[in-house]
Amino acid sequence: MQSIASINLIKSRTNILDDILKWALTVGRLLVILTELVAFSAFIYRFTLDRTLIDLHDKINQEQAIVASLKDREDVYRNLQGRIDDASRITEVGQRNVKILNDIAKLTPPEITFTSFMIEKNLVTIEANIASLSSLTNFLTLLREYPEISSVSLDRIENQALTNSISVLITLNLKEARQ
Repeated sequence: MQSIASINLIKSRTNILDDILKWALTVGRLLVILTELVAFSAFIYRFTLDRTLIDLHDKINQEQAIVASLKDREDVYRNLQGRIDDASRITEVGQRNVKILNDIAKLTPPEITFTSFMIEKNLVTIEANIASLSSLTNFLTLLREYPEISSVSLDRIENQALTNSISVLITLNLKEARQ
């Protein structure tokens, strides 16, 4: 007996429902697997972000502790820096005042004696006894020509009969200090 192999060349018709079910079981399974992989990857990524966030919070707390421990030193440094700035400004003002005092003393004729000499900011007040009016006029002219003085005013003039002198009060306005 010979076996006969049968070949069926007629394509059997399959049901459309069978095709949808076959597609759903193959492609649908792949979609479910891909969705689960994406969800699992997001879950793992979330854990790495949480760990990074916790590490950053710990680092911030450590840095805050370091900054807090150095705050006292910073306060001392700022206080010292402020005092140095104040001393520098006072030194500059003092040097300017000493220069003005020395220059006015050089301009003063020998017949004039100061009873009071005061420098405050941009104002100089001089109380003096003067032997003659010509010395006063000469002194006022020299003061007006002095480059650091913006204006000269003779506020009071009194004749002192007992001492045979003239008592005067002179106010000088200084120009603004150059920075």
